[in-house]
Amino acid sequence: MYKKDSNVITYEPDNSLKKGYGNIFGEIFNEIINNRWLIYQLFRRDFLALYKQSFIGILWAFIIPLISVGTFIILNRSGIFSIGRIDVPYPIYAVLGIMFWQVFSVGLLGGANALVKAGSMIVKINFSKKSLVIAATGQALVSFFIQFAVLGILFAGYGIVPHPSILLIPILIIPLLLLTLGISLILSILNGIMRDIGNLLSVFLSLIMFLTPILYVKPDVGMLSELSRYNVLYYLISVPRDLVLQGATAQWPGFVVSSAAAVAIFLACLIVFHLTETRVAERI
Repeated sequence: MYKKDSNVITYEPDNSLKKGYGNIFGEIFNEIINNRWLIYQLFRRDFLALYKQSFIGILWAFIIPLISVGTFIILNRSGIFSIGRIDVPYPIYAVLGIMFWQVFSVGLLGGANALVKAGSMIVKINFSKKSLVIAATGQALVSFFIQFAVLGILFAGYGIVPHPSILLIPILIIPLLLLTLGISLILSILNGIMRDIGNLLSVFLSLIMFLTPILYVKPDVGMLSELSRYNVLYYLISVPRDLVLQGATAQWPGFVVSSAAAVAIFLACLIVFHLTETRVAERI
């Protein structure tokens, strides 16, 4: 007599969403904690590779913002572009803006190319792909804190004492970091599928930089003024700068909304990356 086997095994595609978002975030958090040593080693490797074969090495972190600031000074004095009315020396105003902008731009460029650069390693070794993007994006913090030295020299040179709110920068920069990392996670996957993403990113960032009041004061009227109202980067950069220079800002509502948007974008991108990273090796 045939006896039906009650131990039926059903095979189905992996669907991590069935676990619930709470469990997914728990997995992600544990994965990052367990791979913290790997993240540090990848960060260290990227840092050494970036400056090791460069003639002037780490000095690039000083030179790049000075070139950007110098360009706008020339444009302003020649009458080609107006930077607006500023109550502090322009170099201080501009370097502060560049410092925060480069957290976004340098982090995004590094993070977007992280998987492509490690293509051979991804194919051969099974490890957390998030570690690559986190380590690459973290390089932006190196430039940020190195440029603090430039800022300190400028404050001393002009005889200006920054507001004590400068101590809040490590906290105020968090939303910008989360936004950068979130977008980097998605771009790293897209760049692995379509290499044009990496080539277009530099052009796109240059455009965004000129459309965002980083090196100039936001106009009261006009297209740039309207664009800035809905530009998350404007609030995430201008509010910390205002606090350092003045100790106050009128843009708190925009900063709070932009910070919430940055967190939402980060969490959404993190989940998408987590659910797709197992298939990354097939496309790199």
